[in-house]
Amino acid sequence: MKSALIVDDHPVTHLGCGQLLRELDYDPVLEALTDQEALSLARTHAPNLIVLDLGMPGVGGLNLIEPLLRHVPDSRILIFSMNEQAAFVSKALSAGACGYLTKNSGPDDFLAAVRALEAGQIYLPHDMAIAIASARIGGRADPLSTLTEREHQVLRLLGQGEDLQSIADALRVSYKTAANASSAIKKKLGAKSTTELIRYAISAGVVR
Repeated sequence: MKSALIVDDHPVTHLGCGQLLRELDYDPVLEALTDQEALSLARTHAPNLIVLDLGMPGVGGLNLIEPLLRHVPDSRILIFSMNEQAAFVSKALSAGACGYLTKNSGPDDFLAAVRALEAGQIYLPHDMAIAIASARIGGRADPLSTLTEREHQVLRLLGQGEDLQSIADALRVSYKTAANASSAIKKKLGAKSTTELIRYAISAGVVR
């Protein structure tokens, strides 16, 4: 039997994705609402497929890919996210995800993505693949692609309204480390203030 793990903090997503996965004979279909639940379930059940939202609270979905694959290296990860930024798609694939689908997609697209991953293929919607290819050919990097993983974490938490001390606590780093990351992000994105960073995070889809 095939097993799947859905990692998303929205119960409605679990319901919809779960129904579709059961149509493809996945049983069991496990559900995780937090990053720690996801890692625990992956380690215990070694699912064949993981459907992962990038907008997870905590470390964020992008930073969950690598630890999930350490626990279950043979799992295929499908990103299912509201974020359509080419920089995030590229980073997710580089981290080990096998497919990327936005939550604006229909049920048929979801089923097609899962079938592609089952066949050992990489799945990207046509428009998304063109956008990534165009960015690479044009040689103009998305500013978000210049951020480190830690800087992505800090930017996402800033966009969620967290202050630097809360961010430091959440990431288990010093206040100085969080502040230095914030300064580096401002320089890379050309932002003059934390308020501008928050606006950038929201407009770029870093936060929902």
